[in-house]
Amino acid sequence: MNEKIRQLLDQMGTLEDDLRQAVQEQEASVLFKIRGKRVEFEQSVRQTHRRLKNGFFHWLVTNRPQNLITGPIIYSMIVPLAILDLCVSFYQASCFPIYRIAKVRRGDYIVFDRQQLEYLNFIEKFHCSYCAYGSGLIAYVGEIIARTEEYFCPIKHARKVLGTHSRYARFLNYGEATDYAAKLEAARTRLGQPAPDDAP
Repeated sequence: MNEKIRQLLDQMGTLEDDLRQAVQEQEASVLFKIRGKRVEFEQSVRQTHRRLKNGFFHWLVTNRPQNLITGPIIYSMIVPLAILDLCVSFYQASCFPIYRIAKVRRGDYIVFDRQQLEYLNFIEKFHCSYCAYGSGLIAYVGEIIARTEEYFCPIKHARKVLGTHSRYARFLNYGEATDYAAKLEAARTRLGQPAPDDAP
């Protein structure tokens, strides 16, 4: 990858981070404040949320029947998800220090804050917890795998791949053989340096 492309990718990453932070600050300033792990709404917003809350029986009657029928299938997926979580977390804890790869912080991906929304009933909060765990876990696992791929094989595919991870853009071009070993070592060295947002 030439230096100009690398610089543009760095600028894009910085701009994405800045945009994400600006959007979050705007949302927070309008609707809520984050204090540690607690999300606080203004009193008037909390009162509105309570008024909009559907009770359990109203929710049960108005819920789509197919949602109730498929519920056991959806929630049975907690078993493979939990096994995946355990295995990948063990892999990262045992192997990343050996490879000198900065660890992925689980809490950056698996976030439980929807339970603080007072317009959700307890069943909806339970659904939100499950979804936050499932989608957060997949993102957490994806980042661990992306760092592993960058360590062992940071080479782009010859064909276009949909849904590539954020590290893929920095991979070497397919067939870029010149100084491959040196470039691979440089990529591995970068992996050992946590990004500013990875710092504890």
